[in-house]
Amino acid sequence: MGRATEGTGPARSRELFLEGEPVEACVRALISNSWQRCRALGLSPDQSGLPFRADFDRDARIVRAAVPVLDRLQSWFAGSKMNICVADANGTVLLRRFGDASLARSLPAFQRMPGFVFAEQYAGTNGIGLALAERQLIQVYGAEHFAERGQGNACRALPVRDPVSGRIEGVLCLGYPRGAEDPALATVIRRAARAIERRLLGQSSERERALLRAYLGTRAETAAGPHHNVEVGELALGMHPRDRAILMEKAAELISGAQRAAVHVPLSDGRRVTLVSRPMTSATGVEGFVAEAILPGPAPHEPLLVARSAEEPPRLPVEAPALVVAVPAVPSSGAAPLAAAPGLVPGRAEARGTGAPVGGPGGAAGGHLPPPARGLVLVGEPHVGRYALAARRRLELLTDASTRIGTTLDVRRTAQELAETAVPRLADYVTIDLPEAVLRGEEAADPLADLHRTVVHGIRDDCPFHPVGKRVDYGPTTPQLRCLTGGQAVLEPDLRIAAGWLAHDPEHTEELLTHVHSLIAVPLVARGVVLGVAAFYRGRDPAAFGDDDRSLAQELATRAALSIDNARRYTRERTMVLALQRSLLPQGPPEQDAVEVAHRYLPAESDVGGDWYDVIPLSGSRVGLLVGDVVGHGMLSAATMGRLRTAARSFAELDFPPDEVLAHLDNLVGRLDREDASGEAGIVGATCLYAIYDPTAQQCTMARAGHPPPALVSPDGTVTFPDLPAGPPLGLGGLPFEAAQIDLPEGSGLVLYTDGLIEDRSRDVDLVLDQLRGTLAHPERTPEEICEAVLDTVAPAHPHDDIALLVARTRALDPDRIAAWDLPADPSLVSEVRASALRRLADWGLEEVSFAAELVLSELVTNAIRHGSGPIRVRLLRDRALICEVSDTSNTAPHLRRAATTDEGGRGLFLVAQLAQSWGTRYLPQGKVIWAEWGLDGA
Repeated sequence: MGRATEGTGPARSRELFLEGEPVEACVRALISNSWQRCRALGLSPDQSGLPFRADFDRDARIVRAAVPVLDRLQSWFAGSKMNICVADANGTVLLRRFGDASLARSLPAFQRMPGFVFAEQYAGTNGIGLALAERQLIQVYGAEHFAERGQGNACRALPVRDPVSGRIEGVLCLGYPRGAEDPALATVIRRAARAIERRLLGQSSERERALLRAYLGTRAETAAGPHHNVEVGELALGMHPRDRAILMEKAAELISGAQRAAVHVPLSDGRRVTLVSRPMTSATGVEGFVAEAILPGPAPHEPLLVARSAEEPPRLPVEAPALVVAVPAVPSSGAAPLAAAPGLVPGRAEARGTGAPVGGPGGAAGGHLPPPARGLVLVGEPHVGRYALAARRRLELLTDASTRIGTTLDVRRTAQELAETAVPRLADYVTIDLPEAVLRGEEAADPLADLHRTVVHGIRDDCPFHPVGKRVDYGPTTPQLRCLTGGQAVLEPDLRIAAGWLAHDPEHTEELLTHVHSLIAVPLVARGVVLGVAAFYRGRDPAAFGDDDRSLAQELATRAALSIDNARRYTRERTMVLALQRSLLPQGPPEQDAVEVAHRYLPAESDVGGDWYDVIPLSGSRVGLLVGDVVGHGMLSAATMGRLRTAARSFAELDFPPDEVLAHLDNLVGRLDREDASGEAGIVGATCLYAIYDPTAQQCTMARAGHPPPALVSPDGTVTFPDLPAGPPLGLGGLPFEAAQIDLPEGSGLVLYTDGLIEDRSRDVDLVLDQLRGTLAHPERTPEEICEAVLDTVAPAHPHDDIALLVARTRALDPDRIAAWDLPADPSLVSEVRASALRRLADWGLEEVSFAAELVLSELVTNAIRHGSGPIRVRLLRDRALICEVSDTSNTAPHLRRAATTDEGGRGLFLVAQLAQSWGTRYLPQGKVIWAEWGLDGA
């Protein structure tokens, strides 16, 4: 209730506020905001005088509507100290009533005489002024009044609106001593305000009925014109509902324009109706406009149907609509509706009974066509026509907003769509401020203190709003912060007297006032999350915003907030998936000299998928190049991609050939699919391309599983797409994979990519491949430059699928860095090979590793002779590491084991493992290779 009690509550808070201290939490936001505005206006709490207007309209519409209601309230509160008043929309008191007649003699003049102005900018915080400022039911109690004169009183005030326009016509206020507070007063004042509004509607209906009577009288006097005067409802007969709606809309536009005019309206059947508007004045002086429709005569073989006549015109109810509609839809029974009843146009030829043809065959007696038909469509006052037209356009705007806002899952774009929808049909300028956290997809910890200008949109670009990207700080009394704290739209019809807005940034607001004059600030809140604030400004149109505009802006903002929140949630989820995806991709190029490599990963605009690439150093200075694509998008695809990449790398590092790597991956994908017994995650599937390049032989072995073939760029710039065996996608199972071997001279290019690069719903794949061929036909470009060129020229502007791109330029290992010996399986030759290897190591300057290399070479050659078969080949490679390879034609797999103390052998591979940095075995089509390598520390 906000009661003041012995130095505590609002009374103490008011004292602290007047001393310059912050407003305490016990004061309601509406009151504290009003106090802040009063301070900004320079009002004094002991100010006693109020403006007085002796020239106020004593016969205003609100007065005529309120007098009977106030008389009844006075009777209801008879004997009490209730002070009942009605003020106009500017805060000027027009009527006073008292429960106790003696109050009229004991109260100060400003509390008993009409004419005093209680607007907030003059009277401070009070019921009438605050109800006009906040445009809702208000209670002000005791110390909540800003002025000293109101401290002992309480009041409730409620705006009274015109039911036709929604415009505030005045304020009903109940004032009483502070100790007479009763919660039932809220119900009483609401019922009384509704009664006044019903009487305002009755006044509007009476004015429209007067115009209709004037029109009927005029038509009766001029019935013998060149047109066939049809009854009011006859125009609707046989007319398509869409045609009737078009006629109504055009008629409302003509009336709202308040001028003589004529327009042609095409109908769906090919005919054209001419709508004519002209002024009309009733006998009581009501000025309005009438819209009539002139239809061409019927076709030569169509009879003219005339509806049944009636003796008396219809009786319109008190709550009749403000616009008299004369062409409504006709009920299916054929009976004319009330507002379109026949018989309103006297002096015309009538046919008794149900609609009958006039004239004989051919549509008219004597073979002549009847003259065009003319009848009433709408009659009303111009401002009422504007209200009807505005209401229809508000519905159209909301319908349009449902299709225009939220077309993408981008926070900034959705906010921009809200602004573009509102301008210019609702506002001339729109600014939208969002916290940085919301733009990142998160919830703002303190949205009131972290707002950044996100959208500025208007009919012109020279309005001096804060630019996009600038941090915006709002004061506590600004409309933007008030709407955020209150959760409802705040309307400032006239910014020139909006104290909180003016005091926030005087220099900037003074400049803005040359462009805008009215403001609606609306919070963007969805699912309990504060997303930001939207500000709608009007500057071009002289009409200020009203409550209907505020409701419309609130509805638009509510719809947009849901779309922005959806985009925010999507952004957060996409950011998480993208972070997971990037963390599962290679973090940097590995150390290897076989190829010069560059790679790119481009996520899809709509969602993140499961594309990946990898560069894997292998034994013998070889390198593995891998690209893959997991079916689907989202977190599951990214996680599946990580599992497949890890498995593929493991299989590759085991020195499996490409076709075997794909076979193992195929088994893994099938197992992953079977493990999901529920089937909720969908079918797991993937495509993959794996290539191994050997710089010593300058050959590349490749295999693919349902993946696009790579592009090969020869040193002279020729681009080809090799016809590799396609292979089934991973996960189908049961089908073999084939590998192909291709010679790649030094300086050749190998381009691997996923289907997102070349496949797009709006492009032909063959044309894209031709475009890719032209982009790659530049051998002088580095792999990094090739990646940039491909993404700039070949990749779709708005990719619907992820793109993984891997570009490699081959290198060859210098023959001087290769030493090879072929020898038969003869143990006596081991010493010769060892001696030759030591000489080559000396030539390379690698004496520091010669001891370990000699022992390992001797052990490997001896094992090959003892356990292998066929000829033996020994090879030394000097690359980043020293590599020793011994191959034979046997497929026997060597195994490392720990020999017992009693064993005479079995320590050879253990010795190799201890002396070498790494060792392993890889298999050839005929035989195997056992290798060992030592790091050279930059040698």
